[in-house]
Amino acid sequence: MSSTVIAYSCVLLLGVFISAISQVMLKKAAMKKHDSVIKEYLNPLVIFAYVLFVGTTFLSIIAYRGIPLSMGPILEATSYIYVTIFGVTIFKEKMNLQKIIALGLIIGGIVVYAIVG
Repeated sequence: MSSTVIAYSCVLLLGVFISAISQVMLKKAAMKKHDSVIKEYLNPLVIFAYVLFVGTTFLSIIAYRGIPLSMGPILEATSYIYVTIFGVTIFKEKMNLQKIIALGLIIGGIVVYAIVG
């Protein structure tokens, strides 16, 4: 794999990580009680989370300039790992056997793609 592909892969992984952070921000905002529907959607946390989503879209556009199209979904699948880690650490969600198996399959798919390509 060339250094260019690695650099663009890192850009995509950064975007995926930032996207996972914005998902956490939206969940935090959804857990709060708001006085009105307007305040529920037009508060700084929600607005910033959506700004981050827009930013990650641009990172994806940049990343796809230098990585093969087939590699994108594999790298974007890492979001499930990030979201699970955030859910367990921040929201104290419980891991069960089904979630562990699903994460194992995702990680296995990433490894197989990395080896076989």
